[in-house]
Amino acid sequence: MPPAGTEFHHALNALRFLTRLPVPAGGIGDWSLARAARWFPLAGLVVGVLAGAAWWLASAIGLPPLAAAGLALTVQALLTGGLHEDGLADLADGLGSGAGRARALEIMRDSRIGAHGALALGLSLLLRTAALAALAPAAGLAALAIANILSRAAISLSLGTLPYARPAGLAQDGRDHDPRALALTVGLACVAALLLGGLTGVLAIAAAAIGWAAISWRLVRSLGGHTGDGLGATEQVVQAAVLLVLAAAWG
Repeated sequence: MPPAGTEFHHALNALRFLTRLPVPAGGIGDWSLARAARWFPLAGLVVGVLAGAAWWLASAIGLPPLAAAGLALTVQALLTGGLHEDGLADLADGLGSGAGRARALEIMRDSRIGAHGALALGLSLLLRTAALAALAPAAGLAALAIANILSRAAISLSLGTLPYARPAGLAQDGRDHDPRALALTVGLACVAALLLGGLTGVLAIAAAAIGWAAISWRLVRSLGGHTGDGLGATEQVVQAAVLLVLAAAWG
């Protein structure tokens, strides 16, 4: 195992933080969310390719498009432990309460899911499943890879540019970022989207940018910045936006 502090070490931490994959342990004492965040798009690529492979195989054995899409998203949720879906549900409950900032943040800490959270989860799954089901197997695999790369890059961008809404917490560490490294992370994620999607990758990047800007505006306006749940919601919004645009382009 390379010594703690190497980029390989931070890449392993990104996989360990964002997935349930059996990543080798080692050097966790050097944990830095800001440095691990440089590799979040790589974690997204791994998740997207594995979920995309499930989609392709399910389609190859004759499952109907909706069933194959549902299976692929199930695999994706298993790979991440539902981390981002949980964030989306908590944020929806907090913001949907109509309460002030302090009360919304308190509600978001509650592990129980409310009506707004359930509705947000249902809509997210519905939109992503329908978008994926509109695609051919090869296109669906590429779309899942692109959507997962760009949605994880959106998390990195939020960590590096938005204020943190709470006085303390795990996501607070993400503010200790290097602007050049952040630009490189987002830039490489965009390059990957272009390599996988060709000219359509431009539309995917635009959709990701609009989705990120919209959810970031709401987080700052309502909560004063991002939280861990806000980052999960950011991933879900960007992923759905990218899949919908790619479904319109390739479907």
